Amino acid sequence: MRAFAASFDAQFSSLAPFILYLLIGLIVFVETGLLFGFFLPGDSILFSAGLVAAAQGNVNIVLLVTIIVIAAFFGDQIGFVIGRVIGRPYLDKRESPRIQRMIVNAERFYQQTGWWAVVAARFFPWVRTFVPPIAGASKMNYYKFLSANLLGAILWGAGITLAGFYAHSLPWVKTSSYAIAAFFIIASAVSATVNYLRRPR
Repeated sequence: MRAFAASFDAQFSSLAPFILYLLIGLIVFVETGLLFGFFLPGDSILFSAGLVAAAQGNVNIVLLVTIIVIAAFFGDQIGFVIGRVIGRPYLDKRESPRIQRMIVNAERFYQQTGWWAVVAARFFPWVRTFVPPIAGASKMNYYKFLSANLLGAILWGAGITLAGFYAHSLPWVKTSSYAIAAFFIIASAVSATVNYLRRPR
């Protein structure tokens, strides 16, 4: 990640702090909240932003992390609302038995393991863009999504950015971000497996 993130360093380093805050916040919001932003390399951009903040004394890391977490949180909230308000009515109009089965399966999945899935999805490129609207369309409990979204935004947004910030002087720190990601990915898989095995035959 660090090698790829380095490709953004020159561009970010030349920006004024205010522009950097605004640009990073906008990228994070678009990637997490709008479907067409799925191609944006969020992980590398956050890591690079952390590196730049460590290298330059005029970038406030606390403010940068705060903006990133807020953008990530509201991005997922927007995605959830889009799925609930636009996606679900669209799917309900489809009379195909296959689509209706998919809706039922998605609802069951988000009811049983949706909380872990929302948190873990943060650490997967592309997936983090599509999970919130699917959760909304699947009528996942709003408050469960809200709490998972908040935790995911903090772990991903703050975690990756701070990993870049401290990796500037302590390269081993970036391993921590991978450990956090691995924990929630494994927890999500275990939760899904347990719920599947507990289903009535």
